[in-house]
Amino acid sequence: QVQLVQSGGGLVQAGGSLRLSCAASGLTFSRYTMGWFRQVPGKEREFAAAISWRGSANYADSVQGRFTISRDNAENTVYLQMNYLKPEDTAVYYCAAGLTGGPAWVVAERYDYWGQGTQVTVSS
Repeated sequence: QVQLVQSGGGLVQAGGSLRLSCAASGLTFSRYTMGWFRQVPGKEREFAAAISWRGSANYADSVQGRFTISRDNAENTVYLQMNYLKPEDTAVYYCAAGLTGGPAWVVAERYDYWGQGTQVTVSS
């Protein structure tokens, strides 16, 4: 049984930092592209960042230069370091795992497994 268990998140002031973690089990973690998506009420889930099994990273324009995705294959964990947070970063953040790559890794439907979601709130 595949599980993605998220931790981190919470409330932070604008300009602050948070780190999200996502621990995977039940899959061969090193084979999977890992992604982070975010969602606000009434909107579709939005791509934020992804990292391939090789460690290549890709970011949405809205977070480029502020967020850093990384992975530890020995610990089966993916991280999202979020710096210089803005109120518009407020959302529920989800990690995801998929056997995908290239342009498709920005598409939520290309991921097979999802974490439970964690709230990130940035106050102005």
